[in-house]
Amino acid sequence: MRGELQRIVDAVAAHVGRPALIEDRRQRVVVYSEQTGLMDEVRRASILRRQTAPEVIAWLRGLGIADARLAVRTPASPELDLLPRLCVPVRHHDLLLGFVWFIDPDGTMTEVDLAATGLLRELSLALYRENLLGELAAQSETEAARTLLADSPGSRDQAVRALLEAGMIHADGPRTALVARLVAPEERQPDERARIALEQSLVAARRRAGTREALHLVRHDHGVLLLPAEPAAGRPTPEVAARHLDDDLQQVTRSLGSVERTVVGVGRTRPRLADVVESYVEALHAARVGARLPALGRVVAWSGLGVFRVLARLGEQHLTVADVHPGLARLVSTPGHRTLLTTLERYLDRAGNAHATAADLRLHRTTLYYRLQRIEELAGTDLKDGSERLCLHLALKLARLAERHSGEE
Repeated sequence: MRGELQRIVDAVAAHVGRPALIEDRRQRVVVYSEQTGLMDEVRRASILRRQTAPEVIAWLRGLGIADARLAVRTPASPELDLLPRLCVPVRHHDLLLGFVWFIDPDGTMTEVDLAATGLLRELSLALYRENLLGELAAQSETEAARTLLADSPGSRDQAVRALLEAGMIHADGPRTALVARLVAPEERQPDERARIALEQSLVAARRRAGTREALHLVRHDHGVLLLPAEPAAGRPTPEVAARHLDDDLQQVTRSLGSVERTVVGVGRTRPRLADVVESYVEALHAARVGARLPALGRVVAWSGLGVFRVLARLGEQHLTVADVHPGLARLVSTPGHRTLLTTLERYLDRAGNAHATAADLRLHRTTLYYRLQRIEELAGTDLKDGSERLCLHLALKLARLAERHSGEE
């Protein structure tokens, strides 16, 4: 199929007398002719990464290319390092299948009538077949991935068999789940450009691992990558893959105002693909904790979460600070007590070591003791009681997870 498309794009380029590039309807690069002459950074990046940047897609869609039936001239955009172009939409019975792009830096290109040559019809049929096959395969893979992350053990085993029989994965074996989240400002959901950026990053990570070795899925508020955990030549470990995925996310979301920051959660490895749902749940919790607590970093492993492993699970049962320690809940809910809460948390983090806490907070020991005494009075607690200290420590971490205590002075 790609051989046929390559023949067509070469014929198109020869007919027009300049390089051509073909994208599918999602503006992913499908095929391109030999690239000669002036080239901008957008064309260069599209060829190297096989995809177009989300901000460029949004800008071009704003010019109406997705609704066009005839060729569209798009102006230059110095901010995007984009030269003027001529865009020819490719349709099959009014169904948008993709776009043919020509760079036209000086605006001298005449209107392109590919229909008269028969090339446009050939291209639409070839893209239709590729689109149909690709959509069917993608739909089957997506359904299998959803089954692996949600359904019963029997259904998950069946999904693995289906993936193996269809050749969508090379083999079964140990798998690790990564969950990528885009954290939007003020609790808003990431927009469509952010979702495109997320999928592009997942696809790039999957290529590094091997497209028949990994699976990916985009959900409403996060992306999932299921990676082989066994070492192989040229294939990154899950930990390295997580860092690479985060780097990709940082790069493609840097210009998106709808994304404040990114976080990648890493679950523990499971021996079979049918068991990877357990790793997924861990990675999902790790990403959610990381989204709430930026101090943990952009890559957060479930195995390194400590007490937050317990609190993340308990949070599903709607556990509140008051459930763990009512006195501390009063302190948390009262404005002006952030310094006392920070002092208490540092004190408990250091196992009640007053000398280490005072040094950490750069306080005189007398000031520290005064604050601790004040905490005991306000929270109705006794810091010499081990059980009370345990409850207070858990309640403080739960407050941080619920964003009711920042942990900062």
